[in-house]
Amino acid sequence: MTGGTGVLPFQEIRGLIDGGAIGADTAIPDAQIQPASLDLRLGATAWRVRASFLAGQSRSVAGRLEEFGMHEIALGDGAVLEKGCVYVVKLMERLTLPVGVQAVANAKSSTGRLDLLTRLITDNGTEFDRIPAGYDGPLYAEICPRSFSVLVRPGMRLNQIRFRRGQAVLEDAALKRLQADVGLVSGEARIDGGLGFSVDLEPGADGLVGWQARPHTGVIDLDRIGAYDPAEFWDPIRTDRRHIILDPGAFYILVSREAVTIPPDCAAEMAPYLAMVGEFRVHYAGFFDPGFGHDAAGGAGSRGVLEVRCHEAPFVLEHGQTVGRLVYERMAAVPARLYGAEIASNYQGQGLKLSKHFRAA
Repeated sequence: MTGGTGVLPFQEIRGLIDGGAIGADTAIPDAQIQPASLDLRLGATAWRVRASFLAGQSRSVAGRLEEFGMHEIALGDGAVLEKGCVYVVKLMERLTLPVGVQAVANAKSSTGRLDLLTRLITDNGTEFDRIPAGYDGPLYAEICPRSFSVLVRPGMRLNQIRFRRGQAVLEDAALKRLQADVGLVSGEARIDGGLGFSVDLEPGADGLVGWQARPHTGVIDLDRIGAYDPAEFWDPIRTDRRHIILDPGAFYILVSREAVTIPPDCAAEMAPYLAMVGEFRVHYAGFFDPGFGHDAAGGAGSRGVLEVRCHEAPFVLEHGQTVGRLVYERMAAVPARLYGAEIASNYQGQGLKLSKHFRAA
């Protein structure tokens, strides 16, 4: 397989499928392929496990399930994955990666906005969400609902995988050139090991700056789009002081102050900021596809939604505080389709927005 260095675009992912490097129990339609990633589908069985685990060198996930599995759950008619429990689901897709092509996975945006911790594990794996070049084997999703219990079925897509040939991360000098040429971010670009972004806690007309997950709620059926009243699952956060105090263990939906753009020949991943800035983690769902926020794809700049979990101590989060960074990568080629243009994209042009399962507040 030949091609340029960088993240593989839609058309090359299609080629991997057609060539057998990506296999599946059922056919993979084009709708499952994003501009720079492939959605992964849940299979028919989940295992409730005692603890999160990695397979480890020379060991299989199936073997570890025999060790840590508690019981099997058939997903065929729908099954509830309960808050606070850990599950492993074998995915429909499997890989036979070519030499020189590696992969990285992450939760989809709607998954992260539900605080649904979803990570990819593989045979012989020593890291979550990382698949080495040449990997030949099955794929599994580890799923841990943190805030809400969820109803799932086979075929649901909770995480996605991106394929890469060689090293494609753009250095700061290249980011500065892109900022000058096309504008990656509204306002001043803080470039240092990626493109820094900050939190927006400037209150609007109603003072709303974010949402905090409620501790005791009903089940969310992941197939139901626009079906749920936000007030049953979220408490609105309002302030007139341009800061909020994060509670330990609580989960928040906030928004970046900056509107960001991903040019068609780039992809990006959101990375947590340095741990010493505060007692919190930002963003579980980290892929930004080519065309996100881009004029040509109907974006004109889109703000990043921040999925924030506070750790051990209460923490004062201030308006404009840097909370993360975008690491840009070069595409191996411009995708045949862009985010927000030829495909139905739920979050193009977004501001502060809950997952697609909730009605507009």
